[in-house]
Amino acid sequence: MVQRKKIWLSNCRSSNKRTQTGAGKRDSMTYCVGMRLNKGLVFMSDTRTNAGVDDISQVRKMRSWHVPGERVITLMSAGNLATTQAVVSLLDERTKAPEERHPSILAAPSMFAVATIVGETLRQIVMRHNDEGPAAESLFRASLIVGGQIKGAEPRLFLVYPEGNFIEAGEDNPFFQIGETKYGRPIIVRSYDPAMSFEDAVKLLCVSFDSTIRANAGVDLPIDLKVHERDDFTTVRERRFERNDPYFESVADGWAEALGIALAELPDFHF
Repeated sequence: MVQRKKIWLSNCRSSNKRTQTGAGKRDSMTYCVGMRLNKGLVFMSDTRTNAGVDDISQVRKMRSWHVPGERVITLMSAGNLATTQAVVSLLDERTKAPEERHPSILAAPSMFAVATIVGETLRQIVMRHNDEGPAAESLFRASLIVGGQIKGAEPRLFLVYPEGNFIEAGEDNPFFQIGETKYGRPIIVRSYDPAMSFEDAVKLLCVSFDSTIRANAGVDLPIDLKVHERDDFTTVRERRFERNDPYFESVADGWAEALGIALAELPDFHF
């Protein structure tokens, strides 16, 4: 009887451990894309945070800071919601009185410095849970995309890892994805062109998001869009695609129809 009880307790602990590890992988329950073009930067993110049978919620995963005539910064997040909200809240709090609260992204001299501040902030918040063990730390992990432009410099785009380190978009990697990336990646890889217009980029991203939504219940509308045009520090271009949005539906339906036509025109296979 004692041996059976030990086995049962061991199985319960293993089951709980698997559940916790699974919960730590919530960064796949979202989809965000940041894209660098010759004309500027494009950001798109979904809003779903949970996809249970009877527990579906939504939270904005895109946050921007704008100093008219001087700088514009946008951040998108995927991962543990408490972690990402803590990062955004701390960054935002520091902008309220930059002369008293360092470091502030509104006082940073470059976008590289902005990415460094964001990475350090994320790392500090994740590391707070270090004392609770590696499993606890993994539960609070998050990934971020941050991009923007400071007057006198080029638009820049960064992918920030949970450890706080980051990489920058370039000619060989002109876009970043976080969250549930695999379903929407092929169309971007095939169709991306740095010289494309903002309108074509938005169309491409709508197809990418539609492909992801159809394949994974962890991603869904509403979808937030923001566009930063190069050297424009006054105009804020943003849009939210709500459920049943006419444009998004027209792109999704048109893409499905175009795929059917393209498939029918491919050479027939013969055994």
